[in-house]
Amino acid sequence: MKNTAITKDVQSAMTPNSVLQDLLEGNNRFVSGNLEGADNSALVQQTTSGQFPKAVVLSCIDSRVPVETVLDQAIGDIFVARVAGNFENADILGSLEYSCKVAGSKLVLVMGHEACGAVKAACDGVELGNITHLLSNIMPAVRQSAEEVEGETTSSNKNFVAKTVENNVKLTMDRIREKSPILKEMEEYGEIAIVGGVYSLHTGKVEML
Repeated sequence: MKNTAITKDVQSAMTPNSVLQDLLEGNNRFVSGNLEGADNSALVQQTTSGQFPKAVVLSCIDSRVPVETVLDQAIGDIFVARVAGNFENADILGSLEYSCKVAGSKLVLVMGHEACGAVKAACDGVELGNITHLLSNIMPAVRQSAEEVEGETTSSNKNFVAKTVENNVKLTMDRIREKSPILKEMEEYGEIAIVGGVYSLHTGKVEML
């Protein structure tokens, strides 16, 4: 059972690769049903005066993908930024920069998921209130997938949706590097890594891209 929060010294000793492996091991525990468990009372007390998370995860708001749970992480372990379709914008980029440059996190994980509703809506060209603007962020992935996948370019084509989920993660990673000189430089210096994966609703497994 986890009862000791991450300290600054522990965080500083971590590497981007070791953090990624830690998250993937946590996901393996989730898949196998062997969650580590945590003494939340102890972790709450230890993190009151500060936090030193090892990673920041950019994920979808989907209720079926509770990030800390599927990666078996506890209080103080990771930052989580959530928006439907797990894409970046100025506010998300600021959150990622804070996580890494200010708070010392070593990894940015962009995590899409199988059968994403936002991706499906973008594939279908849905227009509804503020959702229209939100979906415009996913359209570059839709357009790319249309050139790569045969068949209908709508949500009825499961292969098209799956490819768009993957492309959306990859393009989001590219845009993070493009739009955030801070994170790009940190990655170039080996201080952080920017990686992407897709969560399977069927298996609970995160497959890295």
